[in-house]
Amino acid sequence: MGTERILIVDDEETLCEVLQLNLENEGYDVDIAFSAEQALTYDLKSYSLILLDIMMGEISGIKMAKMLKADVTTADIPIIFCTARDSEDDMIMGLNLGADDYIMKPYTVRNVIARVKSVLRRVSGHKVNTVAEKSNVLKVEGLHLDLEFKRCIVDGEEVKLARKEFELLAYLISHRGKICSREQILARVWSDEVVVLDRTIDVNITRLRSKIGAYGSYIVTRSGFGYGFRD
Repeated sequence: MGTERILIVDDEETLCEVLQLNLENEGYDVDIAFSAEQALTYDLKSYSLILLDIMMGEISGIKMAKMLKADVTTADIPIIFCTARDSEDDMIMGLNLGADDYIMKPYTVRNVIARVKSVLRRVSGHKVNTVAEKSNVLKVEGLHLDLEFKRCIVDGEEVKLARKEFELLAYLISHRGKICSREQILARVWSDEVVVLDRTIDVNITRLRSKIGAYGSYIVTRSGFGYGFRD
């Protein structure tokens, strides 16, 4: 596993720099954003954990957390609120939003590091225990296919696919890195059809490429052999 990445979002620059230094000494790859607005320009889905202040500028930590949880590409990223707001209501609200922990200022660096390690261990263990449960979701970067609910998500936005388009894309992704012959595709995706023209596959491939945006280039054609989805 690669180095775990942490994002600190807080408008107190000195505090951010101290946390960054100490977390990097623990082996983490740490970035800083001094506002939610700045953080939202980052590739948020690449982070393993976000340390988030509540009281910031126009976009508060609460608002940013809601945005993260509403986006399928960032919904599973653990969040630890670090804030001077120490009322029980604030803590309950933060935890109800899906935050994994809530640290009240002033705090010690040792306390933050211990909480970070605890959350990352818990999240890592949860991922291991739910591999079977998540096997019904096919993921290629920002392209997600939910096989149970028949949903296609492209970079956080749902894209409507016809039934055969969905099944064709699912088949290709399930066999990514390989070229599937027309016969194999027809047998798997159009097994319930009496007569299917070869042109039918071509038309559906063209539609898929246009619907899934940048990921359309991942669908490759090998003339005389068939189609595949590259790694």
